[in-house]
This record gives sequence, C-alpha cells and structure tokens, in this order.
Amino acid sequence: MAEVGTLGVIGAGQMGAGIAQVAAQSGLKVILADVSAAAVEKGLVGIQKGTDKLVAKGRLSASDQTELLARIQGASELGKLAEADFVVEAIVENEAVKKKVFAEVDGVAKEGVILASNTSSISITRLAAGTSRPDRFIGMHFMNPVPVMKLVEIIPGLQTSEVTLQQTRTLAERFGKVTVQSDDQPGFIVNRILMPMINEAVVALQEGLGTPEDIDAGMKLGTNQPMGPLTLADFIGLDTCLAIMEVLHNGLGDSKYRPAPLLRRYVDAGWLGKKTGRGFYKYEG
Repeated sequence: MAEVGTLGVIGAGQMGAGIAQVAAQSGLKVILADVSAAAVEKGLVGIQKGTDKLVAKGRLSASDQTELLARIQGASELGKLAEADFVVEAIVENEAVKKKVFAEVDGVAKEGVILASNTSSISITRLAAGTSRPDRFIGMHFMNPVPVMKLVEIIPGLQTSEVTLQQTRTLAERFGKVTVQSDDQPGFIVNRILMPMINEAVVALQEGLGTPEDIDAGMKLGTNQPMGPLTLADFIGLDTCLAIMEVLHNGLGDSKYRPAPLLRRYVDAGWLGKKTGRGFYKYEG
C-alpha cells in the first residue's frame, strides 16, 4: 500500500467525527461518510465546534483551523470511499450491521487499501472473513473522546498480515496516538477490564449498596479515577456498554460477564446516558 494521503471514515457520529478531526490535524485529507447528508452535516458541525474550542484555548491558530476543516469532505454515499487510501469504520456496535457495511466498502475500495474497524469488542477475525481482503483487515480501536485520548488499541485478526499491522501502527502514531496491541479476544484489553467494573457498579446500584453519587465518589476518590464508573457509563452510552457485556458473555461463556439486569432495563427504557438526557444521572440540554 502506498503512503496514506486520504483517509476514509465511515460514521459521522462522535467517534467517527473525532477520528476525522485527528486525521485532518495530522495533514491528511478525509472523506467522512454516513448514511444521510444530515448525519454528515451534524458530524462536520461537531468538528467545527471541537476545533473552535482549540482555537479559543490557543492550541490551534485560526488559519490552521481553516486549513484543517478544508481537508474534510463529507459524503452521504460509500462510493466516495473509492478515493481513500485507508478506511476506518466507526458505526454502531452491531456485528451484522458492520459486516453489511464492510461488504459494500470492500467492493468500492482500491485494491491495496486497508479496512479497519473501530469496534470496541467484536471479533476482527470474523469481520475480516466477510471481505475479500482479510489480510488487509484490522481492528483500530480509538478511545472516546478521540481528540483528547492518547490510546489506540491495534487488534490484528487471525488473517491480518504483518505489513497491515505495521502500517496501521504507523498511521495511529501519525495521529499522535500511543498504541497497544491486543489479541483478538472479546473486549480486547481495555473493555475486557473496564466493562466488568462498570457492570459491577450497576449491580451495586441495583442491590442498594449506594447511590450513584456515592458509588462514583467512592471509586473516583478511592482509586484515583478521573470519573466514577456510572458517570463513565452514561458518557459511553448504556446501549454500548450492554452490547460489549453481551459480546464478553457470549464469547467467553463465563457468568461473571453477565450484563446487570438493571443495565438492560435502562436500555429497554431508552435511558442510554448523556446522549438521551438520562441514564444513571439526568442531563440538562
């Protein structure tokens, strides 16, 4: 594969927009694609607001911001990704949906292009097997919020080539990220450890061990975490937390990964956290 000049990003939500922003900051051209023009526009507005904050803090000049934004092109059809040298998918954490999107992108992407998934828990080996380029398929798991968090988990599937692994690591480092490599097992490194902690915090709440505030304050101040587990769950999205716990439970078969019933009830109620205005806490605006 030639050097990456244009990055394709599938999904203009919080993660996809964040990936597009750091890529453009690194000097790459970016094609930000989503299913609708409205979704793309929302993502572009989010990038505008995010970079406005950097300008206000003096971390980005106004002229650099203008150049950065000019490097990002929105697209409401995946065919535009034929121009990309590397493609990162950042859509809903649903294996069937991801497979469908990758099948379509696989058909339009240039021959040497690497396809990467930002999945936080789904098997890279299985996703890769649904494409015609399993050796050029890899997991590239960014942390949220992407412009702030330094880590990217790199997850090679069983079929991923060493060249693909090295090129993906090089790209992440160009974005200013630190990489860790995880084996392709459910949850990878971060969520294999993080999500059971969040799930146990939900069990503690369910059993009346403490209020959300007390559980969060105890973990935040007692273990020196920047935010408590229930606050973090609201920030991540309770539907995403549930999806990851289900992947862990189904993939590893251990009862310790069983999703907390209260977590499932909140998702059933549509209380998904900050993005819906209510999760373990209520949010204004």
